[in-house]
Amino acid sequence: MDFTFTEEQQAAVEAARAVFAGVAPDGVPSPSLTAGAVAEDFDRPLWRRLADAGLLSLLLDAEYGGAGLDPVALCLVLRESAKVLARVPLLESTAALVAVQAHGGPELKADVLARAGRGELVLTVAASGRTGHDSAELAVSARQDGDVWVLDGLQTAVPWAHNADHVVVPAHTAAGRTVLALVPRVHQGVVLAEQLSTTGERLGELRLDSARIAARDVIDADGAWERLRELLTTGTCALALGLGERVLRMTSAYTSTREQFGFPVATFQAVAMQAADRYIDLRAMEVTLWQAAWRISTGAGGALPAAADVAVAKTWASEGVRRVVQTAQHLHGGFGADVEYPLHRYHAWAKQLELSLGPAAAHEEALGDLLAAHPLG
Repeated sequence: MDFTFTEEQQAAVEAARAVFAGVAPDGVPSPSLTAGAVAEDFDRPLWRRLADAGLLSLLLDAEYGGAGLDPVALCLVLRESAKVLARVPLLESTAALVAVQAHGGPELKADVLARAGRGELVLTVAASGRTGHDSAELAVSARQDGDVWVLDGLQTAVPWAHNADHVVVPAHTAAGRTVLALVPRVHQGVVLAEQLSTTGERLGELRLDSARIAARDVIDADGAWERLRELLTTGTCALALGLGERVLRMTSAYTSTREQFGFPVATFQAVAMQAADRYIDLRAMEVTLWQAAWRISTGAGGALPAAADVAVAKTWASEGVRRVVQTAQHLHGGFGADVEYPLHRYHAWAKQLELSLGPAAAHEEALGDLLAAHPLG
């Protein structure tokens, strides 16, 4: 078996590193010192550079100006973005484009895909539901009325909702099916309220009151929401891995120069053992991430559905990234809490990623349900 990345995937990584090289993790005010949002918008100049490098259209087919790559390539790029805390909706917009490309009608594809790949149109996804713990598709109801769909309900913690052009909203029908509606940010029956994330970024509470969405902007294919949610969750794991790798590297650099009793603290056995444990966490996060990304990229079969591998990956990502940043804070001592040093920002982002799309316990429960439904014999 060959576990190496393809030349195209490696090229995407190199392009991402070049784009992210100039990004400063402390480019916006610290969430610890800011009462409201750290910024009104995401990093638009960076978004433009990502578009110019072809990284916004990475998973689009050639006919829409894309490279035709797979979720593994996206995860490689997301991993690099998290190392510098890139403030862009790369995961959400790309995942939404994948859903439109795979399941959208001809009109929707023609209107959205190429423009979004060029960075002219920004998409995000409402995946948190009403409370962040219930299923997102149950938070909004959808009923068809002639050539439109009528949506009612509430989605919370929608990332980049105040700056995206459209929000992909999962909603349930009376028949128990799930549809995906592309809801314009400014639209009759759509109300956005501001919420704040742990990172200090603006989130949106999206309230839908008989919002009427044209049928051409609604995806009603079976399994479309499940596949979108799996891609979002796997991408979140990639972000957690990249963040954890950067934090461990920062910790290594600090403990190698910080001296006590005339020796670098990195030479002390207790410090080395803690760092080694976190390195093991990162390797477990990595292997489970690539297993999940490979399953959803190839559609390969297995004893359990791909959702099981995604659940395992998110369990490791949530637990692992939390342990990495906690150990980093401990080994940095008081310096780790200094708001002029970027570690506190990584800690805030890690907490957000840990809980995004469900904490470890939620995915352990989902894995248990899958095991019960698919006995391994």
